[in-house]
Amino acid sequence: MKTKKERAKYIGQKLDELYPEVPIPLDHTDAFTLLIAVLLSAQCTDKRVNLVTPALFAKAATPQAMMKLSVAEILECIKTCGLANSKAKNIKGLAEKLVNEFNGEVPQDFPSLESLPGVGHKTASVVMIHAFQIPALPVDTHIHRLAQRWKLTNGKNVVQTEADLKKLYPPEAWEKLHLQIITYGREHCTARGCDGTKCVICKTCFPNRKKPMVVNKA
Repeated sequence: MKTKKERAKYIGQKLDELYPEVPIPLDHTDAFTLLIAVLLSAQCTDKRVNLVTPALFAKAATPQAMMKLSVAEILECIKTCGLANSKAKNIKGLAEKLVNEFNGEVPQDFPSLESLPGVGHKTASVVMIHAFQIPALPVDTHIHRLAQRWKLTNGKNVVQTEADLKKLYPPEAWEKLHLQIITYGREHCTARGCDGTKCVICKTCFPNRKKPMVVNKA
């Protein structure tokens, strides 16, 4: 497969074949609980997040309730997550800002979402597409790695990777695609388990690749 478009088409078809349905791995009930879960998932596994959020949401499943908790109370619920101290402070500040500036509602635009404590572009993208079905393509470390291995981007940074993938796939595919690539990256094209020469997609797209592919980190 010589062209980027050919590879992108094959990869999309292969991912659809492997993962016709891909559930969101973070347990949530609405935009606010999704936002908190995604914030917690930084430097932490989805499995760990799903273990800690039930206790947190039992105490506070709305911005109004969350802002009433102390940072210490929030930290007690999430202490087994990575970066728990800063996340607890951000969750408290985020809840306060939602109540004070957004009428207690999670905003549906990127600038507002990214103005919230602890919310970067990737987190905002996940909330936009999964909570509000507004086209977005969240790029995490798995997607950044695989897009480079598959030569769909030069991998200069995650911003470039996101832009390059958006040119190759239509907006209606982004929601499913980002979950498919993440799942494939965890199951088949892992950071250590595949070096660009071992998984089925890498071997099919680059049958003559002999040397390990070095990728830029996110």
